[in-house]
Amino acid sequence: MKAKETNVEMIIKTCLMKKALRSILLFLLLAGSIIHPSSAQTAKNIFDAATPVTYLGVDFTLAKVIGESGSATDIRDRQFPAINNVVVAEPAKYDIAEALRRSAITSDLDQVNARNRTISVQQIKSEIPGDFMHLTASEIDKLVGTYDFSGKTGIGVLFVVEGMSKSEKAANIFVTFINMSNKRVLLTERVTGKAGGFGFRNYWAKPVEEVLKKIKNSKYNEWKKKYAA
Repeated sequence: MKAKETNVEMIIKTCLMKKALRSILLFLLLAGSIIHPSSAQTAKNIFDAATPVTYLGVDFTLAKVIGESGSATDIRDRQFPAINNVVVAEPAKYDIAEALRRSAITSDLDQVNARNRTISVQQIKSEIPGDFMHLTASEIDKLVGTYDFSGKTGIGVLFVVEGMSKSEKAANIFVTFINMSNKRVLLTERVTGKAGGFGFRNYWAKPVEEVLKKIKNSKYNEWKKKYAA
C-alpha cells in the first residue's frame, strides 16, 4: 500500500513540476517579448534620441484634393511623386531630423510611392468643403495596419494627407509615429500646413514644410510633455 502511495505521489509531483516548468517558460517568453527593444517602444521613444527614426513619406491614398482644376491622372502620376521626391531631395528645407531632435534619420519611400500609384483617379478630386477634414484616428490605424515594414525596427514617421483645399489654401496632414516592429500607431495627430508657391508641386509641398516647422517650434514639446512625462 505504501509503495502505491509513493508512486501516486511521484506522478503528482512530476505533473506539478511540468506545469511549473511550462509556467516559467511562458513567463520568460512573455517577458522577453515585453523587454525586447524592437517591440517595447511606446510614445516615449519618439522623444528618445537613441531610438532610430525612418521617414516613410507622404501617403496620399486617403487624400481629397478640393477645388483643384488639374487632371486627376496628372496629380496621381506626376505631382504626388514629385512632392515626395522634393521632401527628401531638399533636407535643408524639409528638415525632418531637426524637427524630431535627431542627428540623422533614414528615409524609405518605397511603400508610399507604390501605394500612391494605385489610387483611383475617381477618388482624388472633390468639391465638398467637408472633405478637408474627413478622417479619424481609427482610419489612420487601419491604414497603418496594411503596411508591410519587412522586419524594420525603430519608429517610422508617416505623413498621411487628409485634405488639400484650394479655398483654405492649406492641407491637413496626420503626422503618424509607428512602432514598425508591430505596426502599432504610437501617436497620430492632425496638423494643418498652409500652402503656397508656384506650380502644383511647390504649392502642395509647402504644407509639409509648414507642418515640420510646427513640429520643430511647438508640437514636439507639446507631445513630449503629454506622452513622455
